[in-house]
Amino acid sequence: MAFVSACEHPIIASNPLPAARLSGPPLYVVLNSGSGSDEAVPPAQVIAQVLTDARRAHEIIVVDDGEDLSAATHRAVELALRNDGVVVAAGGDGTLNTVAQAALEVNCKFGVIPQGTFNYFGRAQGIPGDTAEAARALLTSRIQPVQVGLVNDRIFLVNASLGMYPKSLEIREEQTERFGRSRIVAAWAALLTVLRKFHPLRLKLEGPGGTRDLNTLTLFVGNNRMQLERMGAAADGVESGRLGAVVLRPVSRLGMLWLLTQGAMRRLGSARYVESFTLTQLKVDFSRSRLRQVKVATDGEIAWMDVPIQFRVSPQPLLLLKPDAAVDGRTAAAE
Repeated sequence: MAFVSACEHPIIASNPLPAARLSGPPLYVVLNSGSGSDEAVPPAQVIAQVLTDARRAHEIIVVDDGEDLSAATHRAVELALRNDGVVVAAGGDGTLNTVAQAALEVNCKFGVIPQGTFNYFGRAQGIPGDTAEAARALLTSRIQPVQVGLVNDRIFLVNASLGMYPKSLEIREEQTERFGRSRIVAAWAALLTVLRKFHPLRLKLEGPGGTRDLNTLTLFVGNNRMQLERMGAAADGVESGRLGAVVLRPVSRLGMLWLLTQGAMRRLGSARYVESFTLTQLKVDFSRSRLRQVKVATDGEIAWMDVPIQFRVSPQPLLLLKPDAAVDGRTAAAE
């Protein structure tokens, strides 16, 4: 097994076994080394050892800089298509989103080795959070089509949002750079967010049920039933043809602190000033505003998107490599 490093390229670890020794389709792993991981042994080494022991042909592309992620992803997808293999994302929700987007565009088979802080997508799909266990699960997983959401032309596996929530993610990244990546830091960032003053968004929502105007601090749209249920929000049909939405109406800072505690107790969806509902599609425009672009967060990554914003279920599913037990419905997704 060889590790090759060059300044302009990601680190690559490969083990191209002879055809006679293959135990399944080759795996092309895009590993974001910047994702949260507290394992003593580097994830790349763990993954390589598991796949080598299983006599599975593989290539691991380790990305140290987020700017290299797109190039590494397209290289891995191209190799997977050429060799009838699987592209695998190893990282947090943002890394999974980037690799899944490229895989969905060309109908490439997709696998996951979770490395992030919350790992909502992996947990919902019954994928182990431990690196070695997740790598081993890939060896016996089966392809299962799974739903993804779309905001404009960008996919989201877990959630997409605008307003206060994207700002909260920016604050979280600031705190992460200072204190490291953990759930405690994420909670601290949420507290800092609610203590800041935000101007409400005046939105015009248009869906199959009609059109209405709404003042809100944030609009949160989820594709992950587990996350929505943990918030206490409406989740019926989510991941089965529908998305879930949470709208937070303008409220005082004291009220925001109270809502934060309601969210921690999984009662946010029934709290005053909060509305939750499910949808198949939703068009969002800005009342009394000529905004042409707005910040939108998708699976923890923030980008500017053209107005109006369109949320919908993708007509094309993601071809996910899912553990056998999860496919058969024997694995509980929640911890």
